[in-house]
Amino acid sequence: MADLIVRFRKPADWADSVHIHYWNTRPQGRDSSWPGVPMAEEDGWLVHRFTGTTAASFVFNDGQGRQTGDLYRDADGWYAQDGRWHDRPPGPVPTATALDTLSAPAPSSARSRTAPRSAATQADRAGLPDFREETIYFLLTARFYDGDPSNNFFCRDRIRFDAAGNAVDPHWRGDFKGLIRRLDYIRDLGFSAIWITPPIENRSGLDYHGYHGYDWTRIDPRLESPDATYQHLIDAAHARGIKIIQDVVVNHSCQYGIRGQAWIDHLPIKYYVPQGSEPGRVDHGPYQGNLGNYAWPNRDDIDNPRAPDWYRERHTRDPEGTEPLVDPQTGETVPKPGYEPGRFFGIDANRLDPAWYHQEGFIAGGDWESAHPLQHKHLAGDCIDLATERENVKEYLIGSINRYLDMGVDALRIDTVKHIERDNLLEYVNAWKAHKPGLFVFGENLVKGYGWGDLGGGDNGPSQIRPWWYTRLGHDPRDPESGGDSGFPQLDFGLFSTFRDNLSRGSFEGVGRVLEMDWIYGNATELVTFLQNHDVGPDNDFRFRFKGEQWMAAAAYNLLWTVRGIPCLYFGEEIEFMKGAPQDIIGNDDTLESTGRAYFGDRIDDAHLAATQNHPLYRHIRRLNQIRRAIPALQKAPMSQLAEWGCGLSFVRDWNQGESYAVVGLTIGGGQDIQVGGVRDGLYRDAVTGDERQAQGGNLSFHVKANSAGIYVLEGPGKLGEDGPYLR
Repeated sequence: MADLIVRFRKPADWADSVHIHYWNTRPQGRDSSWPGVPMAEEDGWLVHRFTGTTAASFVFNDGQGRQTGDLYRDADGWYAQDGRWHDRPPGPVPTATALDTLSAPAPSSARSRTAPRSAATQADRAGLPDFREETIYFLLTARFYDGDPSNNFFCRDRIRFDAAGNAVDPHWRGDFKGLIRRLDYIRDLGFSAIWITPPIENRSGLDYHGYHGYDWTRIDPRLESPDATYQHLIDAAHARGIKIIQDVVVNHSCQYGIRGQAWIDHLPIKYYVPQGSEPGRVDHGPYQGNLGNYAWPNRDDIDNPRAPDWYRERHTRDPEGTEPLVDPQTGETVPKPGYEPGRFFGIDANRLDPAWYHQEGFIAGGDWESAHPLQHKHLAGDCIDLATERENVKEYLIGSINRYLDMGVDALRIDTVKHIERDNLLEYVNAWKAHKPGLFVFGENLVKGYGWGDLGGGDNGPSQIRPWWYTRLGHDPRDPESGGDSGFPQLDFGLFSTFRDNLSRGSFEGVGRVLEMDWIYGNATELVTFLQNHDVGPDNDFRFRFKGEQWMAAAAYNLLWTVRGIPCLYFGEEIEFMKGAPQDIIGNDDTLESTGRAYFGDRIDDAHLAATQNHPLYRHIRRLNQIRRAIPALQKAPMSQLAEWGCGLSFVRDWNQGESYAVVGLTIGGGQDIQVGGVRDGLYRDAVTGDERQAQGGNLSFHVKANSAGIYVLEGPGKLGEDGPYLR
């Protein structure tokens, strides 16, 4: 068997040492460990010989953040600075300035903003899962369904009391046992992947959501039961054909450090006494006597081995917090009513351990639209910015998440992406993908605009903190095509940001403008699309759950399930749960039951499950999932022939040169006669109505009823699912 030999020409700005990381080799099936093996130089090219190999997937990288996209080769080849494979040595290297990336930008005059960007070919994904085939159900585990009341827990902030003064609605209420019991609900709705909020152990006054990490190596015990651990959840989901997406925070820890790794100086909370009170007199629902953890015998919040001796000594005794304790910083004695609250709850950025944390203070004012402060200052008082560029931080976070990948986690969602410099963050992403080849990883880069950065369009921030930048490898903020696909798609905040001005007003106007910009992304077909989530909704100032008419929401789902990208539904959308409520607490006295994070379990318990599953939007989304699952073009194909006219939208999805081919027409408001040109000739069948139409001379005409969709598939299966008010 002949060896497979690949050659690579290194850009001038890469590090001297270049590696090749490979996987899925044929026939041996060998994988390397990230960053791979060093490449040798030969005749001006970097060379790697795959012994006894006919084909392989691989990435060239310099171990310092510069890399190509995922590559595949089944014959000898030369990969040049033009970003293309050559079967023989290409011409001389360009003598212009050092190239930043491997993909030469096309002249702006040659770009077509309506032409589809090429999606990854089947060869690129040989033998690996394709997450574009999935649809995602996103939930806050602690607010979804309560299967084990014994692990319920009240945070010490925003406690809800009933009329009799009893604490009700524990913040930590849903759990893995409850989620396992309702996996069939999610499967019946048609979703094949569940995105859960970070399950690692958390610490803060309001930590039920999971984004205040304290120990990345441990699952929070408030989510688990003896017969319903994280492993039980993963296994139960897989048994139903459902994938698990784990939410991961790389950017920050909680304000108390990281168990066993980093200590942030605080006084024990059990010694805190509010102004005007006395020691032992706190009356805060479950918190009687003091604000220490009411569920632990020692009433302390933090069990960190990195804490100093004086703290660890107090951690194991004096649960009531009444023994005098001298503050090592000031010499004053606590408990003392009104004593500086910052010593219990605050952060002194100048005293943080520089081995683990940045020390440049907190984000404020104009910092929010500037790369350096966003990526080196602290997000909030309970989100302390990790020094993600340090090797010890990388080793800890990468190794911790690798354990969950080994347990069977199928994909990762990365939080607060724009708060970490792109090339630095890609080190984490690539390490996880190297550990589990084929892993799908996407990020959250929250923008309230189109996200075009230096490309224009009214954005306030530069490209380096915008979603498209993280999907690319280049370093030209005005030219996305200066670099190839990073393999790190993002949540599609650009498309979402238009919904306030169109779908929430019963129109598609402006949607086309955003879809025409798909060329800026590394691979727009891998973006994760959504109408709302736990942070934002498409109304007013983005603070509220969708409050428009039901038919408007249905039109949004018709759009999201047929345009490029992977649709994601936030729990409760299927029944207009908490419609118009703020997504998170806003007022000083808000509690969770008045927000979009209200407990959902009451709607899916045995007494109410049938009514929930009969809701028009539930049935609508279930049918959309059925249709998308049957048509590969809706899952994976780029878009072309895009036309938008306010009350209508049409486009073509062509997967693998006609292997799966769909012509889509959407209406919002009244019915529409739709004509699409430049299509393949042949017999089309509508997945919505079963109507058959013949395309001749490249033209296809059809009618779509009001607030519905026409999904005409070339030689398609015909009608899928049952009619409803929004698909008929």
